[in-house]
Amino acid sequence: MSENTAQRADLRNVAIVAHVDHGKTTIVDAMLQQTHAFSSHGEVEERVMDSGDLEREKGITILAKNTTVFYDGPAANGETITINVIDTPGHADFGGEVERGLSMVDGVVLLVDASEGPLPQTRFVLRKALEAKLPVIVVVNKVDRPDARIEDVVSDTMDLLLGLASDIAEDHPDLDLDAVLDVPVVYASGKAGRASTEQPADGELPGNEDLEPLFKTIIEHIPAPSYNPEGVLQAHVTNLDASPFLGRLALLRIFNGTLKKGQTVAWARHDGTIKSVRISELLATKGLDRVPAESAGPGEIVAVAGIEDITIGETLTDLENPQPLPLITVDDPAISMTIGINTSPLAGRVKGAKVTARQVKDRLDKELIGNVSLKILPTQRPDAWEVQGRGELALAILVEQMRREGFELTAGKPQVVTKTVDGKVHEPFEHMTIDVPEEYLGAVTQLMAGRKGRMEGMSNHGTGWVRMEFKVPSRGLIGFRTKFLTDTRGAGIASSYADGYEPWAGDIEYRTNGSMVADRAGVVTPFAMINLQERGSFFVEPTSEVYEGMIVGENSRADDMDVNITKEKKLTNMRAASSETFENLTPPRKLTLEECLEFAREDECVEVTPEAIRIRKVVLDANERLKVARARARA
Repeated sequence: MSENTAQRADLRNVAIVAHVDHGKTTIVDAMLQQTHAFSSHGEVEERVMDSGDLEREKGITILAKNTTVFYDGPAANGETITINVIDTPGHADFGGEVERGLSMVDGVVLLVDASEGPLPQTRFVLRKALEAKLPVIVVVNKVDRPDARIEDVVSDTMDLLLGLASDIAEDHPDLDLDAVLDVPVVYASGKAGRASTEQPADGELPGNEDLEPLFKTIIEHIPAPSYNPEGVLQAHVTNLDASPFLGRLALLRIFNGTLKKGQTVAWARHDGTIKSVRISELLATKGLDRVPAESAGPGEIVAVAGIEDITIGETLTDLENPQPLPLITVDDPAISMTIGINTSPLAGRVKGAKVTARQVKDRLDKELIGNVSLKILPTQRPDAWEVQGRGELALAILVEQMRREGFELTAGKPQVVTKTVDGKVHEPFEHMTIDVPEEYLGAVTQLMAGRKGRMEGMSNHGTGWVRMEFKVPSRGLIGFRTKFLTDTRGAGIASSYADGYEPWAGDIEYRTNGSMVADRAGVVTPFAMINLQERGSFFVEPTSEVYEGMIVGENSRADDMDVNITKEKKLTNMRAASSETFENLTPPRKLTLEECLEFAREDECVEVTPEAIRIRKVVLDANERLKVARARARA
């Protein structure tokens, strides 16, 4: 540390990173509970950091969020140490959130499941932390799982650290390999709120009654924020929020200097311009609440109000001597989807729905402000836009959020974002790890081979489960999850992370079955469904409204089939023995938005409204579709 650098010993900034469902949000809950962040009479629900409806429903973290823990236990030596905890998403599709979270902290707590061990997203988030030269604490979580294999998991994690460090060493020659491997290990059960530095037996709780060893390890191994006492104000905007009373809030980490309420500062913008602005309100985080503050010093994470157009990556700095910080950079998008206005015959039926191109475009532009990993490009049509993101899930979440906000739109099938290298088309590839029971080994190998996946490794721990690693084009994973879960009877676990670009892998067969397409508008009748149900499975219910070109089911054969699903029974005055056979009707399949996007082919798209999700042909008229298909075949 140089002579003109000081440290804030009363402060720690730490991010909790892990694979999906390894217990990040649960362990943050326990930290908040044990430092009395909640009032004694308050009603506290589980996974309190997952505040969004979608996060609660899906059980995953989508947005990086920060909370503050005030620790005054034995390791604090009689003082109160403020620990700012950033809860990050575990899914690589939300990697922009992870990169943003890591720019705010001085170290990371890496959570690893005591049974599953390090998985692809563990590798993804850990690589980001090592590239940022952040110290790591390994926490083996869920040690009380009956199938825990603690020693193997610690060994796998150390192997992962060594492998990543040697990968990164070429690009970062100043990386200290000894420091990377000298990581403390804490054994924990987030659900029980217990942690220990002593390894418990497999399947048993840690010996300690609380999380004290974890707090002690954080204070000892995560460095206190350092700053230059003579440096000018430098505060980096890392996230955005909104308040119904204060408007847009900019969340920022102060690197140097002091920020005061009512202060006039320089706002260094993306385009290089400097503008003078006033801080109308300064808010500090206390537990999960934001409370007004008069000033904040180096290392603190605060929110400011009063700057309407501020965006992520910009800097608040000194007015007399502005010194902006570098912008936040994130990985390029790999998947794109066309989103446009709803053009189906049933558009505009929902009262109060937002249906115009201007409303859809404004909403997409608003999403760009807070989501650094998205890109929005114009298309040949004025009422449709190409939205690029990290993965299928990130784009599906955006469409689902817009649907819940009352938008009607059309979403095209997800496509990959290609690059041209040395005159050849390259596409994004992913490294995929699959855990399945042994009996499904052949089915999964066959499924991955059809999607151009190359097996790079296979291991069997003798537990009846096999772990396989594949390198597969990102294209091959569009629509993969539903088929994978069907083939493995729901028992398989699959996850992946981006693994660079390689030459185009050739055609991929996504779906072997064709679609059943309605050939006219009308209302679905049970009579028509009973006559057609041997031809395939349905997505629509009796009495629901359909239009020409709408997909009403999946054909049992490979080609598309136009059907009359509105056909009514001719009435006679004779009583038929077969008149009451409606109980023989097979219930229709209810597809979620993600399943609809997976099901759609290139010539199909998904109509999304607040009340219904339908799959349709891009060209609704059957004769027009035939002409387009012939023209494509000739080309």
